[in-house]
Amino acid sequence: MQNSRLRDLGLIDYNAAWQLQKELFNSAIEHKLAQKQMPEASHTLLVCEHPHVYTLGKSAEQKNLLLNEAELSDRNIATYNIERGGDITYHGPGQLVVYPIFDIEVLKIGVKEFVNRVEQCIINTLKYYGIESERIDGRIGIWIGKGTINERKIAAIGIKCSRFVTMHGLALNVNTDLNLFNNIIPCGIVDKAVTSIEKEIGRSIDIIDVKNKLIKEFSTTFELKFI
Repeated sequence: MQNSRLRDLGLIDYNAAWQLQKELFNSAIEHKLAQKQMPEASHTLLVCEHPHVYTLGKSAEQKNLLLNEAELSDRNIATYNIERGGDITYHGPGQLVVYPIFDIEVLKIGVKEFVNRVEQCIINTLKYYGIESERIDGRIGIWIGKGTINERKIAAIGIKCSRFVTMHGLALNVNTDLNLFNNIIPCGIVDKAVTSIEKEIGRSIDIIDVKNKLIKEFSTTFELKFI
């Protein structure tokens, strides 16, 4: 079992967490380039929440943000164009955000397997709360109600990978104010709902409990010991 640093950042401004990600990401790549042989493990798991923010990935279309600059300012909502894959999504209080800065070459897995394992961590975590969730072919993220007229998304996933080092990650709606998704077309999908653990089970849930379970799933699924 390899070691990984674990950093719980609490509620942190999106830009501050983004800059930290980039520092860790670039440092991991520099470490790899400096080695002639397979580098030692260089993994960090960042866990946090953010104040209200909309982030637009590389394939995002501006029209999927339904507010203008004045409306965003009035609501005190920041926006960022970032380097992850995917379209537009929302982050905010009550949503658990996890950024794995992992060297997947050292983990001996590819990008597809990395994403699969991240998805499985979410699926396994939701099972603790009696929620059955699944992947849907052709769509990003984790969904509930697959194949029904009420398919709804509970977690978003978007990553960047360079030289087998990853950044960005997942956002799991725990006690999230889902009204904030009404200001965007999440991931460019117009006919599907967004949900949360709170909405699915009918009560607010301790986000620390969810966090601890999700961290445990990352440890098990990626065979990592967090230090």
